[in-house]
Amino acid sequence: MKFFGRKHELTIEQKKLDTNLWIIALASMLAYGVYAFVGSSLMSFFKDSSISVWPRLFTSAAMEYGVAGLGITLVCILRKESFASYGLKKENAIKAVLGAVICFIPFIIFKIASGQFEGYKPLSVMVTNDLHKAGIISTIIGTLIIGLVWGFFEGFNYAVIAEIISRRYPTERKLFDWGVLVSAMMGIMFHPIHFDTLGIIDLIITFVALYGMLIVRKRTGNSWGCVFAFIFIWNAF
Repeated sequence: MKFFGRKHELTIEQKKLDTNLWIIALASMLAYGVYAFVGSSLMSFFKDSSISVWPRLFTSAAMEYGVAGLGITLVCILRKESFASYGLKKENAIKAVLGAVICFIPFIIFKIASGQFEGYKPLSVMVTNDLHKAGIISTIIGTLIIGLVWGFFEGFNYAVIAEIISRRYPTERKLFDWGVLVSAMMGIMFHPIHFDTLGIIDLIITFVALYGMLIVRKRTGNSWGCVFAFIFIWNAF
């Protein structure tokens, strides 16, 4: 792939892929733009236990979906593509899940060894405790919503972006891929960064986990490992 040098005419497919990336980027930037203006008010709203848990859950889920989910959904609708075309299929699903888990083992060990582990809490967000107080039905429905937005769409978002970039800038290398690299870097950009020793180690290990997870996705052609990792590991530690 050439980023510099003589320009050449793009194919129709390359133009479509570029448009897909712009759709995803603009949808995410729109959601971040909203948060930039009203973020502090939203955070206060989300944490206010005196307000019913449902409007807080739906609002926070809408914001999260806007960042990681809306863009890829629009692309699939526009291109008339199914989620299965981006790796949500049965073939190699177990390999993909096991591979993703293996890639996250250093991440898990580091979280525990560094004292950052405060209990295994899959599908836990700001309103989770209030959902539990609202009763078993609310807990079940709310947890399904959390799993869909913060688990499924967040993990699948990385897989789709990596796949689109890989199609646009293909490489035949086994352990390197432009889509994987960009998506992994995108993941750590939205990860809290601390520039002390532990913070730098955390950054490196997180990058390795995401990069490995996405390489597994590329090698297996299956995205369920990304979804599993975000539901049961990333958002649980």
